[in-house]
Amino acid sequence: MSLWTSLEPASATVDPGSSTRVRLRVRNTGDVVDEYRFEPVGDVAPWTTVEPQTLRLYPGTTGTVELTFAPPRTPDAVAGPNAYAVRITPTEHPDAVTVPEGNLTITAFSEVRAELVPHTVKGRFRGRPRLAVDNLGNTKVTASVAGSDTGDHLSYEVRPGNVQIEPGRAAFVETTLKPKQIIWFGAKEERPYRLAVRRSGVDPTEVEGTYVQRGFLPRWLATFLGIFVALALAFVMIWIAYKPQVRTSATEQTQQAGVALAPSSSVTPETLPSTAESAPAAPEQPAGEESKDDGGGENKDDGDKGGGGGGGESKKPKPPVRTAATAVKEIAARSEGRHICYRAYVADHGWQDPVCDGAEAGTVGKSLPIKALNIAVSGTKGVTGNGAHVVEGWLTGNDWSSAPDKTDMYLGNTKEAISPMEGFALRTIEGTVCPDTHVKDKGWLKQGCTEPGNWRYFGSNMQSEKLQLEAVRITV
Repeated sequence: MSLWTSLEPASATVDPGSSTRVRLRVRNTGDVVDEYRFEPVGDVAPWTTVEPQTLRLYPGTTGTVELTFAPPRTPDAVAGPNAYAVRITPTEHPDAVTVPEGNLTITAFSEVRAELVPHTVKGRFRGRPRLAVDNLGNTKVTASVAGSDTGDHLSYEVRPGNVQIEPGRAAFVETTLKPKQIIWFGAKEERPYRLAVRRSGVDPTEVEGTYVQRGFLPRWLATFLGIFVALALAFVMIWIAYKPQVRTSATEQTQQAGVALAPSSSVTPETLPSTAESAPAAPEQPAGEESKDDGGGENKDDGDKGGGGGGGESKKPKPPVRTAATAVKEIAARSEGRHICYRAYVADHGWQDPVCDGAEAGTVGKSLPIKALNIAVSGTKGVTGNGAHVVEGWLTGNDWSSAPDKTDMYLGNTKEAISPMEGFALRTIEGTVCPDTHVKDKGWLKQGCTEPGNWRYFGSNMQSEKLQLEAVRITV
């Protein structure tokens, strides 16, 4: 060995976001002039710089280089001891490589960010917001979540009540808000509340939200019911107070007829009226019978007419939804080769019409994010992909979507509670796919194409930017 090395000091400590230096002394113990190249290796190599990077030494002389360690204040710089090393390669003897090793301890820092999704929830009996807790520090975080509000109007159900979050990861807490008093009638009321993320030894991180409590019955319905009840009571009172007097004259007329027919003692038999003269002539047909029959006949005719014309109009069937698979089948029938069609689900606007082979889907300059994508291909033997969201990240984890040729594949999620997409990973079974993504505040990124048979991510940087996806252009 023609080289002697020494690290001063061999162990060092550094805070994330700052830097520290270690001196490396090198002596040429050989008998020829040699030049040495220095290269940091190990987990902390990305944050290590060596000055100078080369050193030329005569036999028996000693030189010094400085190692500067500058770990970033991000979850990537994990707290704790980290071994490091420097590879020293002599120019004259490249096989005689020396790798002195040392130890760098990165101190811990804690940073937690919390966000409500959505910020405002509405309901009559409950609301269900989600709390996203991000660990932006370099150590594991153990925290509990609790809710409170001014006036004690709400009760809180938090699942889970305690979370453990690794550095650079996020946890989602489901919260159910229930009002302690129901608004039966009247306008809605806003109930401001707070969710606090509590950790040992630090002040809690609080997030404010609003629960809009709606009335069980709207005010106009309460007014209508009140008027209806008042009118009903007034009608009943009038009916009770007004008693119609029904008087019958049947008995009186019978008595008068009996007096008229009784014979007088002074009248002779010749003067008595005959039975034929005194008895009224019987009618040939009871009054009203003919009109009843006639009326019945008319009703029957009307009923027949009504039955003949009572058929309802047939409803026209709705046209089928035009998806990406519909469009790619049409273009494949007209033109051979590889094609790709796609459409975007834009927030507050829903699904757009499908476009193909590099056309623009989504919106530009309107701050309207894409929540989901519908993709279909032909001539590539299928497509696979996965969607990434601004808050939830890879919502389905390792469960990728896939579809054969001329079949719909969906990425993302259209639910209101799920955040917009920030990007997606994509690959085709045969050939390459070339998406161009437009993200908020960045414009078109022009990230290129996939390697044949390999997937690639397209969109906003998931570690630092987390910007919403607004438009796409894709070719195969």
